[in-house]
Amino acid sequence: MATFYNQATLNYNNTTTTSNITTGEIVGSLTATKTALVPTYTSGDNVTYVISIVNSGTTDYTGLTVTDNLGAYTYNTSTVYPLTYTPDSIRYYINGALQATSTIGAARPLTLTGISVPAGGNTTIVYETTANNFAPPAAASTITNTVTITGTGLTEPVTATETVTVLAAPMLNISKSLSPTTINGNGQITYTFIIQNMGNTAAAATDNATIIDTFTPALSNITVTYNGDTMPVTTFYTYDETTGLFQTVPGQITVPAATFTQSTTGEYTVTPGIATVTVTGTI
Repeated sequence: MATFYNQATLNYNNTTTTSNITTGEIVGSLTATKTALVPTYTSGDNVTYVISIVNSGTTDYTGLTVTDNLGAYTYNTSTVYPLTYTPDSIRYYINGALQATSTIGAARPLTLTGISVPAGGNTTIVYETTANNFAPPAAASTITNTVTITGTGLTEPVTATETVTVLAAPMLNISKSLSPTTINGNGQITYTFIIQNMGNTAAAATDNATIIDTFTPALSNITVTYNGDTMPVTTFYTYDETTGLFQTVPGQITVPAATFTQSTTGEYTVTPGIATVTVTGTI
């Protein structure tokens, strides 16, 4: 939407006089919205966007360029892009009918050319991105990206913005090791379970993290430690020496949140939060 002004000048008998100033407004007939199908992101996951462009006028728009800045921000004087366009993911519709894929002029920022919006009609563009190593991972972080539409017939660019928020949740994985790996009968072994939290939120007691394992062969006279401290049976774990079924009590294991470090290039690295459980027994 643009405002314009105009004033006339009248010259007569070496005299000049001016008229009043008239004001007019050009109301844009093209509007756009941008929506993320899911309002949250995690590093490495897809974020799908839908751009809806509506033409309320009586004239077609053709040859438009649509540019998505992929959430670009400045870091150490450089521009970094927290979203990466997923190749071949674009779907381009005019009045609901699928069109041939538009031409991609650039992938970063994402630039689409040759877009048309018919009079009284609409155009929809759908595509996928991936949150990459430049996407802020700390709790409450956001990615805000803007799509800009330019081209013949537009008095000024048409823009639309969408913000997604990082998912606030623990992200746990577990690994198991055995020591020693070769043992004589009636010998003692130790299983070590390492639980890593790659998420930005601690795994709390209410998350009910539980280790379940069936030792084969079954162990006897087991001792269990949690982060180096010896844990009592029943309170922290249960164990059946006959079947070898070992299980920690839900809610006894908690894991701190990961920590995040941003390098000089703007990429984030993750240091996971860790909890360690060991089970030592006799075969």
